[in-house]
Amino acid sequence: MTGTALPYDFQVDVAADDIDFMGHVNNASYLKWVQAAVISHWQHLAPVEAVAEHLWVALKHEITYRRPAFLDDDVVATVLLEKVQGARAFYETIIKRGGDVLAEVKSSWCCIDAQTHRPARLTKDVIEKFFVKPADA
Repeated sequence: MTGTALPYDFQVDVAADDIDFMGHVNNASYLKWVQAAVISHWQHLAPVEAVAEHLWVALKHEITYRRPAFLDDDVVATVLLEKVQGARAFYETIIKRGGDVLAEVKSSWCCIDAQTHRPARLTKDVIEKFFVKPADA
């Protein structure tokens, strides 16, 4: 895929049940946020019919924690689709509070057919919705 990924900002709601015994956001909450952000990214940029025909299953998450988050922090998860290979999609999600990076996440997902629950490839025109084409294209 050529072009630049369209960034998608997902507003995170830090809730009381995200806070652990140390007074900051539990690591498991970051995973919940990434999953919600990636699915929202898909639903926001993909055509309505593609959203209805496809579901996503997470295959792998690799999270690097940088700084703690706290209750009532203004947190944003910025999602980028790095590439699509077959039925797999590779994402980078950066979770920030203002200018501070709280966590960096690399994840891979499998696209599945909503009816059969079998892996499904996306069409080129659907994939292109997530990227800005080069100016000379």
